[in-house]
Amino acid sequence: LYLGYLDYDHARQELTLAQQALPNSSEAFLFAAYIDRRQGRWEDSTRNFEHASQLDPRNAAILQQLSLSYENLRRYADAAAVLDRALTIVPNDVTLRTLRARLALRWKANTKPMHTITETILSENPNAAPVVAGECLPLALYERDAAAAQRALAAMPPGGCFEASIPFPNAWCEGLAARMRGDQEAARDAFTRARTELEKIVHDQPDYAEALSALGVVDSALGNKEDAIREGRRAVELMPVSKNSIEGPQLIKYLALIYAWTGDKDRAFKRLEKAAKLPSYLSYGQLRLDPIWDPLRGDPRFDKIVASLAPK
Repeated sequence: LYLGYLDYDHARQELTLAQQALPNSSEAFLFAAYIDRRQGRWEDSTRNFEHASQLDPRNAAILQQLSLSYENLRRYADAAAVLDRALTIVPNDVTLRTLRARLALRWKANTKPMHTITETILSENPNAAPVVAGECLPLALYERDAAAAQRALAAMPPGGCFEASIPFPNAWCEGLAARMRGDQEAARDAFTRARTELEKIVHDQPDYAEALSALGVVDSALGNKEDAIREGRRAVELMPVSKNSIEGPQLIKYLALIYAWTGDKDRAFKRLEKAAKLPSYLSYGQLRLDPIWDPLRGDPRFDKIVASLAPK
């Protein structure tokens, strides 16, 4: 019910019965935590993740999910502590190690830990390049390092450009890298290829909100203003925060980006301010460093939003 139909209420009823029948089963509490998180019941979600972890203390995957909840809540110190617990269980897990380093980037705009961990992982196992490419590319873009961006793109597997559940094609990442190095022709070619991929997905699944959002962002990069705004707004309508508290804020963030890239700063700031007040992956580090937000830099309204997310 939860995974197939997003029928949270009926799924919750079934889980309540399961928890009563199997009080020592971590899975019932784990799925309750997932549902709570989707519905924006953050305190209930973290409590259920913690209870699931107590029932299955050697399960690092549960701790990983708890850390992601804390990251959405911007409780970065708590996320770090949970990941440290997970790493005592599986100290060589590549995903957990990169997530731990990523916290410093998002929390404090500090890129050094991510450099250190990716270099360490690749020195231990050069074949891990495709696994860490999804972290190496944002790092390269944040540091405006064209050579590092090309290395990350060369290692990126299919689907490596996704941001959470937003299905950006790899061509989108190629376009961002090209634009960063000032190659507008290559950027437009890459964005056009990304648009072709997304257009087909949306044609086949017209209510796929995340794909519509990605298509809107790509259209904004290509200068297709009216299409971009229509697609971005439709995505937010299809999946509001009240329906999905994980993807909903992401779609608002990308609608803000669409407005920024199509020259409507007032609407961009309105949406970005809203996204910054919601639990989500939007972070101080992203706004400080990511080139995609360059059209808004230098405006006091942007500085105010960035400051609202700064480490306290």
